[in-house]
Amino acid sequence: MTKDIILAGVGGQGILTIATILGTAALKRGMNLKQAEVHGMSQRGGDVQSHLRLSTEPIWSDLISLGRADMILSVEPMEALRYLPYLHEDGWIISNSTPFKNISNYPDEESIYSEIRKLKNHVLIDADGIAKEIKASRSMNIVVLGAAIKHLGFGADEIEDAIKTIFARKGEAIVEANLRALQAGLSALSS
Repeated sequence: MTKDIILAGVGGQGILTIATILGTAALKRGMNLKQAEVHGMSQRGGDVQSHLRLSTEPIWSDLISLGRADMILSVEPMEALRYLPYLHEDGWIISNSTPFKNISNYPDEESIYSEIRKLKNHVLIDADGIAKEIKASRSMNIVVLGAAIKHLGFGADEIEDAIKTIFARKGEAIVEANLRALQAGLSALSS
């Protein structure tokens, strides 16, 4: 199994947390991984992307070539579109629909959604709204991850185990909030 994933968003939205969770699950499975992070700005509000490559085979480069990504997993819809050239024709785009309007000329939201919906393989969910409903508003990124699980090749139990490992030091309440967020993302696809 090989998965090449572009993680995209805005600083402070939890892109690197998603990468850590997926990386932990992959390592527990005995897979190889390489990750490259690119920060548009070193503070909240700048674009952030990460190339995450997971494979049962050796990985020689940490960067994903144009047209080779299996998935763009984005916590911000405009940022999802920024990386479309990386997505291969059968790849998936999984994105939060809630914009992070950090620029004065942010494009029309419906135009962004329309571009995402043009792709045959897409999931567009209101992860911010879902996270607020389940009283885990800081776990919007984990809602998006939950919506992506079935396309990542991991079982929910593997991702849950990784969440428990990563967040254990922050206390049971944080672990539980993130597990609720993961389940809410999974459930969002069936509703």
